[in-house]
Amino acid sequence: MNNKNVIIIGGGPAGIEAAFNLANNDISVTLFEKESQPGGNVKNWAKLFPDFGDASVVRKELTDKLKHNNIKFLANTKIDNLKWENNNWVAITDKDEKHTADIALLATGFEVFDARRKEELGYGIYDNVITSVDFEEMYKTGKILTTEGKIPERIAFLNCVGSRDEKVGNHYCSRVCCITAVKQAIEFKELVPQAQAYCFYMDMRMAGQFYEELYRKSQEEFGVNYIRGRISEAAVTMDKRIQIKAEDTLSALPMKITVDILVLMVGIESSESTLKLSTDNNIVGPYGFAKSKSLFGKDNYSEKKGLFLAGTCKRPLTLPETIADGRSAAIEIINYLRLLDEELGI
Repeated sequence: MNNKNVIIIGGGPAGIEAAFNLANNDISVTLFEKESQPGGNVKNWAKLFPDFGDASVVRKELTDKLKHNNIKFLANTKIDNLKWENNNWVAITDKDEKHTADIALLATGFEVFDARRKEELGYGIYDNVITSVDFEEMYKTGKILTTEGKIPERIAFLNCVGSRDEKVGNHYCSRVCCITAVKQAIEFKELVPQAQAYCFYMDMRMAGQFYEELYRKSQEEFGVNYIRGRISEAAVTMDKRIQIKAEDTLSALPMKITVDILVLMVGIESSESTLKLSTDNNIVGPYGFAKSKSLFGKDNYSEKKGLFLAGTCKRPLTLPETIADGRSAAIEIINYLRLLDEELGI
């Protein structure tokens, strides 16, 4: 395998895990990352669900794998074009540099939904309306405070912002928002035990291992209040608090509540790079994600010869699923290259 090379676009968890496993099989890998540092969206989190593991430790474990001698990591390098040319894959950077390889792997990850698109919720309009990503940044400081520097007495978390929403065109579930809301509600209550925490939801989708247990723990040990219903409108009060209008769909009654901070649990969307490169290669699927050849058995393959997919460029995934999918992509690439060698009699 030492005469084979692979280009991987995206230095997040899936791309790094794939690169490391390919490198361990004597395959030369060039890994492109448009940001200055590897690790993808892991950098946005302080702790990870469901065990509250330190995200910085996980990120370091991932980035340490890039020290492998068979991996060439190129940061601050955006791929503007990816094409099949002369029986090779050619990646062209934004500096017009060309890189050629036997195989290309898209691991271009995701972007979080821009909550400004939901104007009725007030993000970017009212100071104390924040996103789940903003909450994590605040939590890293060890304090959750309003913009006026006050400790909140009431906080509300709203699920499905940008997911399962016909108005923004995203009908799918982002998979991670419900459990993130549970995690963040617990984190808030640990910091401010006397405060009240509310979580508004359509359905609490606790499908992962230990998710249901954590959901129950948030209620039984931390007193988090769960309200089945979506918030229709948020507005600011004279004292800079956030007034929420909603409906409790279990009782079929309208409700109004005032909180100090409203946290919007923003969903997962296709990244700009995923949309462009998959569109250019005619493998774009629903909602701008890259389309795999088959969910069953060929999920890391695309319809293009020698072009593979890994991680959340295909659909929303949790972090453990993303890392596992990176390993899976590496195995599929190794098997593919071996079959090519057998066909050529090498």
